[in-house]
Amino acid sequence: MFPKMLQSSISPALTVSLLLLALAIISDILFGEPPPRLHPTVWMGRFIAFLERKLKVDGTSKSEKVRGILLFLASTTLFGFFCYLALYICYQVHLLLSFIVGVFLLKSTFAIKSMKEHAIPVAEALDRGDLAHAQKLVARIVSRDTSNLDREHVISATIESVAESTVDGFASPLFYFSIFGVVGAFVYRVINTLDSMIGYRDKRYLHFGWFSAVMDTIANFVPARIAGYLMVLSSFFTGGDWSYAYEIFRRYRSKTESLNSGWPIAAMAGVLKVRLEKPGVYSIGEELRKLSTESIHQALRV
Repeated sequence: MFPKMLQSSISPALTVSLLLLALAIISDILFGEPPPRLHPTVWMGRFIAFLERKLKVDGTSKSEKVRGILLFLASTTLFGFFCYLALYICYQVHLLLSFIVGVFLLKSTFAIKSMKEHAIPVAEALDRGDLAHAQKLVARIVSRDTSNLDREHVISATIESVAESTVDGFASPLFYFSIFGVVGAFVYRVINTLDSMIGYRDKRYLHFGWFSAVMDTIANFVPARIAGYLMVLSSFFTGGDWSYAYEIFRRYRSKTESLNSGWPIAAMAGVLKVRLEKPGVYSIGEELRKLSTESIHQALRV
């Protein structure tokens, strides 16, 4: 996990890795996001925006794709090297310093409390009867137009976002940490940030953001499937109807255009026994229960 660190014994290395992971998750749950000036994801966003201004020029589809690939490679390489170098330098100073910095960098790849902080205000606004404010709040976490969504579709959009965030805000960083250590989780966060900024299929980013979108899909492919199965399994351990959850998961997980998003969304729909719908795009699950603000709280507990 750290350069030249704990190579003499597998057991101590595993112990340190598990402790580092536990502290990173606990600190994210307790403290949430650090201030913007200290947040690595904010640094990533600013760097990506800077390079976009330099590289994004009107041209042929091929030239835009090449420039987009250059942006992707520059961003992932720079921040991957930054993460490795930071851990290496800190290790040269003291093992404990390297551990602390490792916790901070790994914690920055998770978004557990952040999703709760975005989802709960939507439920609270709806409980107050303030649909207009709830529409504005949910617009912060979904890319669709929320201005005309009714109450149930606002709730659905929120739950869908929570389900997808389970993958890119937890499962994927955890997956890459387990294989490549802190640097792996950190590079994954760069890929996900690139996708969130330029991975759109609109006129501006169709070609320029193509590579980042493809790489994000590839990066989330395995974690999305693992997360989907684990969400279904969670209903077994919490006394829910896991067989029904699995049936919904199996039937609806391929209903989205995205290769990955349908897996956690279908699992969530099955566990909650609700229908999750993006109007005119997809409808996932069966409406055994009506969507309510309590459904949002239940989704956060899955």
